[in-house]
This record gives sequence, structure tokens and C-alpha cells, in this order.
Amino acid sequence: MSSPWKLTWLMGMNRLGRCTTGITVLVFALAFGANLQSSAFAASPTSPGQQAAEVLRTSGVTGGLVVHIGCGDGRLTVALRANDRYLVHGLDADARHVQKARQNIRAAGLYGPVAVEQWVGERLPYADSLVNLAVVESPELVAAAELMRVLVPGGVALIRQKDGWKKLTKDWSADLGEWTHFLHGADNNAVARDQRVGPPRRLQWLAEPRFARSHEHLASISVVVSAGGRLFAIVDEGPTESVVLPSKWRLVARDAFNGVLLWKRPIRRWESQLRGFRTGPPQVQRRLVAVGNRVYVTLGYGEPISVLDAATGRTLQVFEGTEGTEEITFRDGRLYLLLGEERGSDSHGIDSRTAERRGQKPVPTQKTVAALDAASGRWLWRLRSDETVELLPTTLTVGHGRLFFHNLNHLVCVDTASGKVLWRTERRLSRIRPGWSVPTVVAYQDVVLSADRSITKKEQQPPTSPTVQWIIDIGGGGAPGELIAYSADTGERLWSTPCAEGYNAPVDVFVADGLVWVGTTPRRKGPDFLVGRDPRTGEVKRRIDPSRAYTNPGMPHHRCYRNKATDRFIFGGRAGVELIDLRSGQVHRNQWIRGTCQHGVLPCNGLLYTPPDSCACFIQAKLPGFKALASAASNAGAAKPKKVDRLQRGPAYAEFSTLSSQPSSRDRTGDWPTYRHDAARSGFTSEPVPANLQLRWKVRLPGRLSAPTIADGKVFVSSIDQHTVHALDAATGRLLWSFTAGGRVDSPPTFYRGRVLFGSADGWVYCLRAADGALAWRFRAAPEQRRIVAFGQVESAWPVPGSVLIVHDVAYCVAGRSSVLDGGMYLYRLDPQTGRELSVTPVRHIDPKTGEQQETIRGFGMEGALVDVLSSDGTSVFLKQHRFDLEGRPQDRTVPHLFTPTGFLDDTWWHRTYWLFGTEFLAGWSGWWQMGNQTPAGRLLVFNEQTIYGYGRSFYPGGNAGQWNRGERYRLFAAPKSVASVTPRSAETRRGRPPQGQKARKGRKGRGRAERRNRPPQNRSLVQCRWSVEPPYEAKALLLAADTLFLAGPPADAPFSIESLEGRNGVRLLAVSAEDGRIVSEWELEALPVLDGLAAAYGRLYLTLQSGELICFGR
Repeated sequence: MSSPWKLTWLMGMNRLGRCTTGITVLVFALAFGANLQSSAFAASPTSPGQQAAEVLRTSGVTGGLVVHIGCGDGRLTVALRANDRYLVHGLDADARHVQKARQNIRAAGLYGPVAVEQWVGERLPYADSLVNLAVVESPELVAAAELMRVLVPGGVALIRQKDGWKKLTKDWSADLGEWTHFLHGADNNAVARDQRVGPPRRLQWLAEPRFARSHEHLASISVVVSAGGRLFAIVDEGPTESVVLPSKWRLVARDAFNGVLLWKRPIRRWESQLRGFRTGPPQVQRRLVAVGNRVYVTLGYGEPISVLDAATGRTLQVFEGTEGTEEITFRDGRLYLLLGEERGSDSHGIDSRTAERRGQKPVPTQKTVAALDAASGRWLWRLRSDETVELLPTTLTVGHGRLFFHNLNHLVCVDTASGKVLWRTERRLSRIRPGWSVPTVVAYQDVVLSADRSITKKEQQPPTSPTVQWIIDIGGGGAPGELIAYSADTGERLWSTPCAEGYNAPVDVFVADGLVWVGTTPRRKGPDFLVGRDPRTGEVKRRIDPSRAYTNPGMPHHRCYRNKATDRFIFGGRAGVELIDLRSGQVHRNQWIRGTCQHGVLPCNGLLYTPPDSCACFIQAKLPGFKALASAASNAGAAKPKKVDRLQRGPAYAEFSTLSSQPSSRDRTGDWPTYRHDAARSGFTSEPVPANLQLRWKVRLPGRLSAPTIADGKVFVSSIDQHTVHALDAATGRLLWSFTAGGRVDSPPTFYRGRVLFGSADGWVYCLRAADGALAWRFRAAPEQRRIVAFGQVESAWPVPGSVLIVHDVAYCVAGRSSVLDGGMYLYRLDPQTGRELSVTPVRHIDPKTGEQQETIRGFGMEGALVDVLSSDGTSVFLKQHRFDLEGRPQDRTVPHLFTPTGFLDDTWWHRTYWLFGTEFLAGWSGWWQMGNQTPAGRLLVFNEQTIYGYGRSFYPGGNAGQWNRGERYRLFAAPKSVASVTPRSAETRRGRPPQGQKARKGRKGRGRAERRNRPPQNRSLVQCRWSVEPPYEAKALLLAADTLFLAGPPADAPFSIESLEGRNGVRLLAVSAEDGRIVSEWELEALPVLDGLAAAYGRLYLTLQSGELICFGR
């Protein structure tokens, strides 16, 4: 489409774009890559379903985030969710329209994946490049430039006109890069041609899984690639709670710009999840390639290549005869494959030296290299010869019309057109190598680069093995070696330079910004990537000083994966993600994020993707989940946010002045007015609950439920994903009222003097009249209206946890996710009667001007904070390990309290975390277990004035012991509250100071002895329990009512039985004597409980189940 046509069309668009001249709009169109089309179809008075079908067909958008601007009654909004690939969000200025739309969406049973909010202003409440399709009901509602800001590349806006619809498409920008293979492309050059990826400052989207399954076993993410604005990953979705439970390998597709789940396909047979950590196999990452609208993958070991539609996951073709495929590459319409023997599992990396000692003679492995037409699957050629014997994994590389690979003795070059060997050049490779250790081969224009570890003296002694002896070695590697550059045309050696492997990772070789950057420091422990060389001559063309990326980062070693790059930055993994500017050498340190083990990060599409990990390093600041992170927003073409009153009053506001004389919730006996009963989150009520209970009533509510709160004769509970708070009669279960907010309500509301207060993921705090659910006020705690996508729904970048804290007639809440993202978090003090802001405290650990991480590193830990439900002991307010006074001012962490580093609401039971009663949680492989062995800790804890009761592991095995390898078992216990540790035994040492009563020792050796002497034992607990028993059922929910413990859960063998874990072997509610742990009574439950879903009031028990039921037991 020519620019003059755009100008002609746009000059008639003044009311749509609100532009004064066509010239202005033309500049906008060129700047944003706008592709504007004439009327695509005429509007007609058809049904909402027919309209939605026509809108989706015309837009060509097959999934992702759909925004309906001017949504009215929401009927078309509902219809726009044609299937589960669409997430729909409606906006309307009229509060009455929003209310009606919510009613219609709830009636359709779709609230959550379809949601609406009130919106007033010129700036849309979305992050940049987030929306796939914007359906705009009137040209006057939003400017075209603002639509272009929020649309993803390739996104579409349909704007209703009098005579039909106008279509606006945002072109794909040339400064965005894709990542189609494990190492970016078929050339193995792990460098994205992306100019937008930069230092991470903002969260774009967040998704499951929150954690990888195990730190000591196979990585839970095999590979991640991206093409066509979509992201594809092979993920183990098996239970995080126990790695010994079966895997659930899936190929998962998401929208690359908002993380909306598009589809999943099962992986039938894959590498065992119990394979040893850092042992490979490296080629498992080479079984997935995405190009354009096609995905090429082996859906399991021994499976042929399937060609999938990238938008839907539908199988388009299966290429017969490819069952032995181990690696896939794509170049110029062809697939180049490495095929081995068809088998059901990959034995690569098994210790072959052990096999030799057993008398098993090694047999050279014959491989086949082949080419197929990617469209038809037609075989073009096969190469199976002496050159393909003992072909090294991941060395298959394509570029310059050539295909390259390494065997043990030669670098081989093959003509991609015919499959004929053009040349081979001798380079003998190491035959004894760890399972992860493979050569790095990169093709760049007319040069091919080969980097590998050097041959040891032992290997040079006869007789030499004809095979690779793969060994199990997780010690770090880092072997020195050599990078050799060859002519791609002739195989002539051009130049060479020393290199070295990374930490349990092959040599890093990048051709970025036209220069060769190679890792030379063993294990990447010290300053590296110091020079950029000419690819053809090896001449040093640029020198930089990235030493700041390696200076005392707290981590003793580099992360266990390869680094990645763009033409602007190397994305190092020394401790977190360190961006090294290839022009200036400037370093941007980000220890609060990291890549997943064995794979690393992914820089493309203008975003930095960090898959979930299972590492406890920097756990105080590291946001869990699969994340996409953006650099600072450009704000180009963006409308200015409209200043609005952050406090909005509802119809019940005026009436609350008459309620101030009502007794506060702390004066009412028998209530359970807030999450876990009280501000301390004790899970304890002094009111007894009899052990001879019967089911009184049960009610099914929509969606995933929170734990309940009970006060004023009512039960309050939230349907989390439906954004809805419900009130029910506590005696009968009759539904009294429901209120829908603008986002998820992740935990139950707090009752206070006739009011119900709660936070929402829309960034607002709500106060309702408890009698009828009428809105009294709402306060916007988020600093601005910016929506992202989190766990499949539209949320604020600064969500507020549902359970608001009330202390001495002041409401406390926190907005945000991380103290190092999006400008940090904000701790508010509010007047609960009026919503008036009393104070706000920024909680951030970044420089507010630059966004750079503050350099406060303590061993494996760093200063940082993550959002959670707040707690208080009456004199302090706690946000996890952080402490504030009642005025919101930060204080020293010296007061023991209940907390967990992953948050009260985390239900994954990830193996490197637990709840504890203390002051601090130590991070890292050498720290995460320490507090659990010296203070009461467990999966769930409850406590009264004298005693802490818990359900958790008998001890926490230190180091990399893994799960269930040292004899630890789950137990129910009681321990004196007085044994709660104030300060971790090794915390002071880790801050660089000797423990109290000891003199400082000079030198590294002395410090190590002091720390080891001060560290608690690894395989036993120091906590002296009053009693400890192993109950027959797990405690997924736990409370203490007077002198009786109530717990609910599946059989105790759940960590070893998937049937038990999923509740298929029964679920029980137990009453246990708090005096000695003896079971007093038990009841059968129909479904698993919600985590911590028990509450007690009025002599009754209330419990929410994962089936969506709220049940009441009483006499």
C-alpha cells in the first residue's frame, strides 16, 4: 500500500484519529508501521455470535488478547471468546453498562476469561504491544495512535463506522527479532537480530509454571523457541510437590506478547524427569523448530516429525520415515535432520566408562544426516557414511549453502543441495566428556567457527576409543579449549584463539554486531567477552570492559546454561541476567531474574523471556513464573494518562458514618474475620469446635475458591478467577449477595465494623457494606492504570492481595509484584471508614531514576521484596521477611513472625521452600534449608501464645540432596514458640561479620571455617518438639481451635502416588488432639481442600474445596 493512498484515507479520519491534519497522521502511520485498509465488511443487525464470527474472520486473529472498547451490555464481548484461545477484555465509560455486561458474562459462565472494566480517558489501560485485536464501537472513543501503541506487531483494530468497519493493522517492525531454533537459527549463532530487547524494567506477562520441578534432576523446560509472534516451549507440567511423581510433558504455545495460552499438545515419551542434573542430553533441545505459521517437532522419543499449525496446534502433516530424528534445523524451505536409532529413551550421557568396566564394548554410533522438503516432506537426500559415525550432538549447522557437522576426527562440510561431502578438515575432538559437553559450531557468511575443549593427555595415549565416552560429571566443567575459524568454501583454517567451556555448558560463540565474541574464562567465573574479532581474520576490532558483570556477584559460579545475545547485548548468566553492552561495555546487573537450568533465557520480540527455575538463589527478590520482561517504555505516540481521583465513593459511602459505633471485629467473639483468623495470620481461634461434627450444609460456587472468612453471621469467600466476592448466611449457606471487581481476588476479604475490605488484581482496594455488598468506596493503589496479562487474565501491573490487613483501625495494603520491577511496590495506610490515604511507602530496591538494581548482595541473597498478604503482631507490619512500623517506615528485621519466601498463597509445595516462624530466610543451595532446621517450619503452621503446630518435613537436607533421598518424611508436630530463632545462625557471617562472640578472621580460609562452624546441620533438625507424629493424611489445610487441630488432605503417600495426590484414593478431614497428636475423629471429603481452606467460627468448621464447594460442619 503506497503512502499517498494512506494519506488520502487518513485525511478523512479526523474524528477517529483526533488529528488536526492528514500530514500528522501520515507521520504516525509511517512511525508505527500502520497498514490501513478500507471498509472490510458492512455492519449488520445480526446476533452477537454472528457479529463476533465476522469480526474474528475479517481480522484474521486466531487467538490472544481481544479488547472490546465501548462494550455496552457485553453480549458481543462474550461472543468474541469464540474458543479458549481468546482472552477478552471489555471497556466502557458508563458504570451501568459495566454492571450489565458483568451480569451477562456471569450468566454465560465465562467471567474471568471474559471481563469488563470502567474506563474513562484517552489513554488505554494496557501495556505497550499487548493487544492482538481491538474492536472499537465508535471512532470517537480512542485515537488511532493510541490503538497502535497497545497493538502487538501484526495486531488488528476494527473500528465501527456508519457504513461498516475500518481495519487497521500494525506491521511487524524491522527492529524485532525472532528465535526459531534452540540456538536462534540453523546457523547455531545464538544472536537475535533484535534492537529493542534491553535491561528488564517492566513485566509484560506472567504465566505458569511458577517453579521448575527439581534442582537436582532433569530441567523442566527442554527448549523454548519463537516465531510469528508466538512462543513455543516443551514443558514438564508434572506436580511441583514431588519430582518422583510422573511427568506431564507438553508442547505449549502462547502468544509471545501477552502470554495467552493458545494450545497444548502432549509429549508421549520423553527423557526421564529423574535423570541426573546437568547430565544432558543436549540434543533434547533440538527437537523443536518454529518458522512462520508452522511448528516442526517430534512429539516424543521415537516419534516422527509432526508439522503443526502454529495458531491452533492442529497436525497438518506427519513425515513418515523420520522416527529416528534427534535434531531438526530449518533453512530456506528445507528441513535438515540428524537421525539415529529409533528408541524409546535417550541414553546419551550415560557413563560409558562404567559400561566398559562391566565388559560392555563400546560400539561406534552411526548417524544419518538428511534433507527434506519442509512443505511436502519429500526426501531430498540422505548421508550415511564414515563421516556420520560418532557425529557429535548439536553440531549440525547450516549456512552459506553449506551444512556442517563434527565427528570425532573431522569438521565436515556438505552441499545442502545435493548432500555431497564438499570437504572435511581434520580436527580431533575430546572423546571423554561430560554428558552436557558438546562442541559449538557456528556458521556466519563464508566462515564456520568451531569451538571445543582440548584433548587431554590421557586421551592421547593409545589405545584411543572409537567412541565418545560420555561421563556423569556435574562439577562445573570449564575445560580450556580452542576456537578455530575455517573457510566455509574450502575448509582452510583461517585463525584461532583460546576459549573455554562455561559452567556445565559448552563454549559460548557469538557473531554479534558483525564481530566474533567467544567465552575464554573457564566456567565464565571471571571477566569474559572482552574482545570482538573480525570473523575472517581474527583481528581484534573492539575491546570492552564488562568486568562489573563478574565482580563479587555473590554466586560462586556461573549459571548452568549457555549465554544468549542480540546485536546490542550479551545476556550473561553469571549470577542472574547481566546485560553486557557490546558497544560500550556497560553492564546492567539483574540478579533478581535468571534463566531455567540447562536452557537459559530468550531475548527476542523486543522482550526478555525467563522460563521458571528451581533455584533458591536470590529467592527474596526473584519473581517466580514464566515471565516476559520489557525495557523502559518509549511512550511514543501514547496519550497522556488522565488525572482522576484515586478515591471513588460508592452509594453506601454516606451511611458508614453511622456505623462507627459498632464494635470492631477484634471485640467480637467467635468470628474469623480475616485471612487465617487474625492480623498475625495465626490460624488459631480460642473458641472450641467439638469433635463430633456433622455436615450441616454445602454450596457450590463458581470457579476456584479462596479460604473463607466468617463474621457478623456471614461467610465471605472469593471466586478468585471470577473476580467475585460472595457473602452467605453462616448458618444455612444461603447466598446473600455477590460483588464483582475488576480483577482477581486471590484471598478472602477482611470484615471490619460492618464493612468488607479486599484488594484486587485490578490494582484497587474495595470497601463494601457487609449487609448487602453495596460499594462504599474504592481506592486505586496502583500508581497508574496499566494492564498486563498474568496467569491467563488481564491484571494490573500492580495488583493488590485480596486480604487487607487491619491494625488499630488502620487498613494496610500493598500494590505491586516486585520491588525491582515497574518502579517497585507501594505500601499504603488507609482509613478503613473513608478510604482516605494516610500514607504511602515506596518499597523498591532499584535506583528510581535509572531503574538499575541496587548493589546490595549478601552471598546468595539480595535485598528485594515480592508481594504477599501482609501480617502484623500489633506493633509491626510484615511483608514476608520485611518489617515496617505502624506508620509504614522500614525497620530492622529482628522480630520473629510467620512468613514464607514464596508467599502465603503459593500452593505448589516447591521443595526448596516452607513456612517458618522467624526473621529471615536464607537463599541459595547452601542456605534454603538452614532456617528449616533451626526454627519451627513446615508446609503449614498455626500457633497460639505458647506453641507452634505444623505439618512439614522432619528435616531439610542441605546442599543438592534433592527430594526424599536422605530419609526426610512429613510429620505433624508441636514445638514451643520460644524456640523460634531470631537470627539465622549463619546470617551474620554471610553479611561479612563474624557471629556474635567470635573475632573476625582474616583471609578466605578463616571465613570459611567460621561459617562452617556456625552453620546448622544438614540432615537433622535442631528444633525440640513436644510431640511429633506421622498422620495418615496430608495437611493441605490446617487450623487450631482451642485444644483441637483440624487438618484436611489426601493420603500421606501423596508425594509418591499421583492417585493419592489428586484425591483419587480418598480425602479426609481429621480432628487431632493438640496435646499429643492423637486422632480424635475423621470425616470423608468428596474433594481435595483448597490450600489453607479451613476456618472456624460459632462452633462450626468451614472448608472450601477444589471442586468449588464451600462446606460447613457443625453439631
